[in-house]
Parts: sequence; structure tokens; C-alpha cells
Amino acid sequence: MNRWGEPESLDLLLAQVSRLHHARAHEHLEALGLYHGQPPVLRALWEQEGLTHTELAERLRVTPATMSRMLQRMERAGFVLRRPDGADQRISRVYLTEAGRNVEEEVRRVVRTMDAESFAGLMAEERE
Repeated sequence: MNRWGEPESLDLLLAQVSRLHHARAHEHLEALGLYHGQPPVLRALWEQEGLTHTELAERLRVTPATMSRMLQRMERAGFVLRRPDGADQRISRVYLTEAGRNVEEEVRRVVRTMDAESFAGLMAEERE
């Protein structure tokens, strides 16, 4: 119940949990020099480097324009670099820098920490 004696709606509670989760993830990622949407890009590149902007956008289900802005920011931060495709100069491919490779374990640690914080106090059956 809220302070007026009315029950909280599930919709409102889920929105609050989501907002708090996002803010906490931002705290963890900011310490690494990353923003909330960037770890999925890194994950895709840890699995397969040399993807195009379009391939990354499709995998992450974002628009190519969004992906382009995200890659520009990640390139400025030193996590990725873009190189022209050897066969087609109109296409650029995205590669990890040393910093992009080195941050993998830290990002995985953040994910583990977020999972532990999110599910603290729940029994194994409840987590499943």
C-alpha cells in the first residue's frame, strides 16, 4: 500500500523497479567509462569482431542511427574502432580496442553484481 492507503499497481511497481535497476546499472557502468546500452555492443563484438554497423543494429534491435551514435561515443572512449571493409570501402567494420577487450571481465562482474543485488533475499525456486 502507498501512503494514502491505496494498493500499488503491479505496473507502477515494475516501473519503479526498472528505474532503480537502470540507475544502479548506470552507477556500476559509469565507473568503467561505459553507458547502459554499450555492454550489449561489447558482448556482440566479444563473440564476433568485424561486424558492420547494420549487423550490430540488427543483433541489438536498435536503429542504425542509434547504433552509429553509440559507436561514435564508444570510439571516442577508446573501446572500439571502425575500419573500412577490405572488399567494399562503403562499409566500415567495428573492432575492439585493447580497452574494449580488457573491460570484458569487469562488465561480467557488473552483471553478476546486478543479478546478486536484484535477487537478494529470494530462494532458488523464486529466482527461477
